[in-house]
Amino acid sequence: MTRSVDRRSVLLLGAAAVLSGCTDQAARQTSTPPSHTTAGTATGTTSPPASPSGVPALPRVSRWHPDPADLAPRAKLVAVRAIENTGNGPRSALQVLDAQYGGLLAASASVLVVCRSWHRRGRTVTAGGATYDVRLRRGLGGWRVTAVHPSRPGPVHRPLSGEERAVLASSRIELPPAARADVLSGQVHASVLTAMLRLSERYRVGVSVVRSGHPLHVFGTDRLSDHPRGRAFDTCRIDGALVVARTTPRRLVTGYMEAAAAAGAYNVGGPYLLGAAPQFFSDGTHHDHVHAGFPS
Repeated sequence: MTRSVDRRSVLLLGAAAVLSGCTDQAARQTSTPPSHTTAGTATGTTSPPASPSGVPALPRVSRWHPDPADLAPRAKLVAVRAIENTGNGPRSALQVLDAQYGGLLAASASVLVVCRSWHRRGRTVTAGGATYDVRLRRGLGGWRVTAVHPSRPGPVHRPLSGEERAVLASSRIELPPAARADVLSGQVHASVLTAMLRLSERYRVGVSVVRSGHPLHVFGTDRLSDHPRGRAFDTCRIDGALVVARTTPRRLVTGYMEAAAAAGAYNVGGPYLLGAAPQFFSDGTHHDHVHAGFPS
């Protein structure tokens, strides 16, 4: 379901306009090596060292680039640059941690841009972050942004369950800001949290998306996704290796997919097809991450 585009989305659409002319093949040929930042730092308020003028300095950030193995790198690049161009300025800094597909069809796509951000007000810098569901259409001029939907995790609930506390405290589960906020909101199903903890006994789990920031429906259909209901999570890195990268051993990814199924996932998607549907599936949308969905 698509909300109307708000003022922030309009600014993002404008920022993306200059990026819509190249093909995905051109993006593969001209991209610099990927630059990725590991997710998992807690959000909060910090006071970094002041600049010579006495004003606190914002963290330095780097531009994100798609992996050479990506199926539609230009779609991701257009989506990411729209978010980067709007999120970086004199009083704000934004680092893209990952960009994965929420859906990928021939002429339309959803790119989930996972971010950490900092905002300066007076002498205080506040750290946070969001995941943006960036919708794109493909025409004769290439990909263009049509809508942007920021994550809305909801307020923190108290008290936290034992599983919630364990996931948030784990050094082996990397949670970007929006995913961490999802857990704090109390809207993530216990089966998801238990599976994360079980997987973390064997792997370092680099989570990209849990609940907020994901499309409400399975892209291109009218079927409700498990993500907004708090019954799924996506993994973009396993033991620090990107799922999408050609250099990541196939066995590492397939072993993780099998372990997710053993941890209770009824629906496991990724770059490799391991067995019969509905337990296992593979498609273009999931070539860059592992999806694990859980029953209610």
